[in-house]
Amino acid sequence: MHTLEEWMTAQLVVPYLRHCDLPVRQPWKYAAKRNLLDYLLVYVEEGTLEVAVEGEELLLGAGDFCLLQPGTVHTLAGITRTTTPYAHFDIFYHPLRTESFATLPGQIDLAPYGRLMQPRLDGMPGVRVPVKLSPRHPERFRELLVGAIERWLEPDGLSRLEAQHLAMELVRQLIRDHYRARQETERRGPFSPDWVTPYLSYRLTEPLSVEELARRAHLSPSRFRCLFRERYGMPPHRYLMQLRLRYAAELLETTAYPLEKVAAYCGFADKHHLSKAFKQAMRVSPGAYRLGRR
Repeated sequence: MHTLEEWMTAQLVVPYLRHCDLPVRQPWKYAAKRNLLDYLLVYVEEGTLEVAVEGEELLLGAGDFCLLQPGTVHTLAGITRTTTPYAHFDIFYHPLRTESFATLPGQIDLAPYGRLMQPRLDGMPGVRVPVKLSPRHPERFRELLVGAIERWLEPDGLSRLEAQHLAMELVRQLIRDHYRARQETERRGPFSPDWVTPYLSYRLTEPLSVEELARRAHLSPSRFRCLFRERYGMPPHRYLMQLRLRYAAELLETTAYPLEKVAAYCGFADKHHLSKAFKQAMRVSPGAYRLGRR
């Protein structure tokens, strides 16, 4: 997949908090290395935390954040007394998410649980996430994480729902902070038309201009027209008309809506406007088309 939009269409972002806690511990250390099926986000509120990942050791102090992604073999150690709120969670929807689990020290080979492994953020186009995070707004990031953990620890269902809501905002900020939009744009070229069809399809009844579409594509109107024609073989207004006529034909085939309603749903001024455009394009009137299809 070449763009972030395509990747996120295939991998639905639906965070799911699996296990959270607010531990306060004396100096401690994992008994052995472990691997991960899900994500582990740790905030160092107090003390010093040592994180060893692939032979690299990081020391995190108060105010630091650490994100370990799925498939990361690591060890953790509290060098001093530590307060380290943490959350094990999924970012992408998986129908078997309730079967997954936070692995234990010593669990390295996760091949038997491969079906439960979460995709890595590093697989998303334009997204590069280090182990030690540097959020653009650390206080807000901390509030979201600690708030989600506190609500998840409450026994009632409503609090769990609020925790999942905060987790969604946390993930949104995480991806936004580490999405290199400029580099991806340069890699895929100045114009990516993937959004055009769904954007227009959801706005068939709205007055749209080339200037508005060009602004969304971060291009001048003239450049947008040129690139659009190269991609679709026609100017934007004709493409929009095709989408309206295609939807009108669908409604004529599948519903008993009167022409006035079909025209309104498809962005035509009235039934006369619909009939004229439909007959010009389809060589048959809307009524005859409906009768013939049935």
